[in-house]
Amino acid sequence: MNYSIRLETESDYRETEMITRESFWDVYKPGCDEHLILHKIRKVKAFVKELDLVVCDRERIVGNIIYSKAIIINENNDCFEVLCMGPVCVLPDYQKKGIGSLLINESIKMARKLKYKGIILLGNPNFYGKFGFKKASLFNIQTSAGKDFDYLLALELYEGSLNGISGRFYEDSVFQVAPNELVEFEKQFPFKEKHITDTQLK
Repeated sequence: MNYSIRLETESDYRETEMITRESFWDVYKPGCDEHLILHKIRKVKAFVKELDLVVCDRERIVGNIIYSKAIIINENNDCFEVLCMGPVCVLPDYQKKGIGSLLINESIKMARKLKYKGIILLGNPNFYGKFGFKKASLFNIQTSAGKDFDYLLALELYEGSLNGISGRFYEDSVFQVAPNELVEFEKQFPFKEKHITDTQLK
């Protein structure tokens, strides 16, 4: 299939929230909260509108990627701005067709042109490694709790761009979701039953 990629518009917002909900439902826990995180990111200063992309199959949106600004703070309390990738979503029927890779590769190119220094995310090293991501600990970047974590990954956007940038990684507070907040947001969507699945137990 011939897919097209473009910037997301406000008129796409509810559709991409639905796609994100379908993409993440029951994957990491019963139900999901990624669609709420997506909804919230667009309302905060950390939102990077220039990197909010959708992939379309003709006129139908089938995938979305979004970025927010995050910070790394070192021992001297120096603060460095980086990008945080995600959520990244693809409709279940369109997964494993290269759409996620298309979104990631295109957005990385755009982030490089926008002169950002690096991208940090929580994800599978085996998957994101093919895009150049490495364990953040190799750059002396830890979680906000000061821990080295194999799934905390970092990407230099040009050679040496993360030199001198080390410390604890802090994503925007928009990623913190209260249970009652999710319950209220879910009322805007068709009912969907939650399940415990094998993927949640790995």
